[in-house]
Amino acid sequence: EIGSGLVGSEMCIRDSILFMNRKSILLTILLCVTSLTMASPVTGLLERIDKGASKKFIIEQVKSGTDFFELDQKGDKVVIRGNNYVSIATGLNWYLKYYAGIHLSWNGMQAKLPAVLPPVTKKERRETTLPYRYDLNYCTFSYSMAFWDWDRWEKEIDWMALHGINIPLAVTGAEAVWYNVLDKLGYTKTEINEFISGPGFFAWWLMNNLEGWGGPNPDSWYTQQIALQKKILKRMREYGIEPVLPGYCGMVPHNAKEKLGLNVSDPGTWCGYRRPAFLQPSDPRFEEISSLYYKELEKLYGKADFYSMDPFHEGGNTAGVDLDAAGKAVMKAMKKANPKAVWVAQAWQANPRPKMIENLGAGDLLILDLTSECRPQWGDSTSEWYRKNGYGQHDWVYCMLLNYGGNVGLHGKMDNVIDNFYLAKADPHAGSTLKGVGMTPEGIENNPVMYELVMELPWRAERFTKEEWLKEYVKARYGADDPVVQAAWTKLANSIYNSPKNLTQQGTHESVFCARPAEDVYQVSSWSEMKDYYRPQDVIEAARLMVSVADRYKGNNNFEYDLVDIVRQALAEKGRLMQKAVTAAYRSGDKELFGMASQKFLNLILFQNQLLGTRPEFRVGKWIEEARALGGTSAEKALYEWNARVQITTWGNRNAADYGGLRDYAHKEWNGLLKDFYYMRWKLYFDSLSQKLEGKTPEKIDFYAVEEPWAKATNPYSAEAEGDCIETAKRVMQAVE
Repeated sequence: EIGSGLVGSEMCIRDSILFMNRKSILLTILLCVTSLTMASPVTGLLERIDKGASKKFIIEQVKSGTDFFELDQKGDKVVIRGNNYVSIATGLNWYLKYYAGIHLSWNGMQAKLPAVLPPVTKKERRETTLPYRYDLNYCTFSYSMAFWDWDRWEKEIDWMALHGINIPLAVTGAEAVWYNVLDKLGYTKTEINEFISGPGFFAWWLMNNLEGWGGPNPDSWYTQQIALQKKILKRMREYGIEPVLPGYCGMVPHNAKEKLGLNVSDPGTWCGYRRPAFLQPSDPRFEEISSLYYKELEKLYGKADFYSMDPFHEGGNTAGVDLDAAGKAVMKAMKKANPKAVWVAQAWQANPRPKMIENLGAGDLLILDLTSECRPQWGDSTSEWYRKNGYGQHDWVYCMLLNYGGNVGLHGKMDNVIDNFYLAKADPHAGSTLKGVGMTPEGIENNPVMYELVMELPWRAERFTKEEWLKEYVKARYGADDPVVQAAWTKLANSIYNSPKNLTQQGTHESVFCARPAEDVYQVSSWSEMKDYYRPQDVIEAARLMVSVADRYKGNNNFEYDLVDIVRQALAEKGRLMQKAVTAAYRSGDKELFGMASQKFLNLILFQNQLLGTRPEFRVGKWIEEARALGGTSAEKALYEWNARVQITTWGNRNAADYGGLRDYAHKEWNGLLKDFYYMRWKLYFDSLSQKLEGKTPEKIDFYAVEEPWAKATNPYSAEAEGDCIETAKRVMQAVE
């Protein structure tokens, strides 16, 4: 089905038959079809990839009850055929990767296509019986997207379409809906801004974890976010992508009882922050407030067929709440707004609470098994979060979380991502309710290999091995089949990218450079659950192999990005080993050895800083400049920069950082941050140890007091790459020897 474009074409043709001769009819048909083709969002996508590229393809849309794409040939043009625009875009991506050797990725969404495209010599068809391909996590909107403009969002929506995504979370501008709701409920502007968080922390406010932190927001913020969300939704709907908008799940400000006389429960605290209150479903105003919310949401952004809601996220206290009644009240409010809408819920820890969903109708709820590669809940009895009967009658989506906090670092569970998917499909119960595949990372723009893998799963009917898949991926990624590069990736795939099934660590093996200093340092963030599962030497050897052939790939954007990332990981591995040597020297009382080892460790941080400065993706300046660019006044720029700096360092105030466990949760191995923040901490710590070796008693370091000034600073950082990444990678690898 082509949608409204076809209706217009049919009317055009009908009118021609009534009023025109045969020749005119044929001309009008041609004009109508041409107009329809030019209106295709895939045409715009191709032109954004490479100007003029749309002339090299024939795009055909064919009615089908199953999502499919076909690759075919007509003369010198490649035919991409599919049942809708997302399927066609998925087919285009498949062609570019596996026929043309062009891999579009977060590090590059443009490419120069050959003058004559490689032909499709045999028609290839791929289809999926899974109707949904989901994207994003609330956290992604803060850890990665907090300061995106339309230019960056346009690229991301193209990326979604190319990867088959048809139901992404879309919560940009939700704060404006809440502003209007609270205004109509009688809250003052000051009170509203004490409730709504700042831009770096919207995810946790929307998930009912905190209020106000990072604000107050200026009026201009709401205005520009409304305009941005409208552009996002317009483009998504042009593709036929169904946005998942934020629904109403009972959240109200913590003072709603005093302010409005509402019957609320107190969900408690989250990592040192007071949570918003929960409006009891028995309160007669629940229906009124939920209706007001959906009215304001629709007024700004229209209706949706999917709404995301996660009450009592991450340990919210449910004491005194009738969960069955709460689930029914949330569902009733959503169905009143749109009778055909589906509630989308994240399966994370105890959520969704079984009592809240067990009496809801089949088909009305779509559950995201948020970390199927690590802690599946769909029915895998070996999982720590195993649910005996999975999600009962409810539909669910197989998701890969992979990244926590937007941390930088190579990581993956290649074998497990593949195996768990086919196990779930074959499961007698879970397989019957499995409706899709999804990506639910807390942060993106990292580890492209893993996201490419998971989003191909629904299009591959037969189980495959990581070895088979990786060989073709590497060829597509670099446009060449190089045995040295293949050997490097084989080492990575069998080590750091193949975390064991039973290991539950949250994301990458964290870099010790980013840790708060101590004699014994292992993990950086409070909840990483790291365990050694690979040989650091395998990563270092993979980096050596990449460096050994790097000159052949000068100017190859994907290779240069991966080279920097892999060498960065090798330096981090060396740093972990060197930190142990520093501690050993200190404990032995060897002042000379301690001085040499600690200086070498500090030099590794500086090497890391220099290497990462050669790519804009790894520069703190990019993050800060994006934040400041959204401000219209110096005060606004300062607020957004502070949000950006705090999030990646202390995360919160002293209470949340030190006692709530949030400090360094969103740590980043980024140029600028390494030199001015992480190096600074380690240098201060080593100076303290050095004084102890001299028999002195240095003052105990208050790390929060040391960290907060950087978060409050406004010194500029450039987003522009500096230096030659290949020559720099060669030079810094010598430090790993």
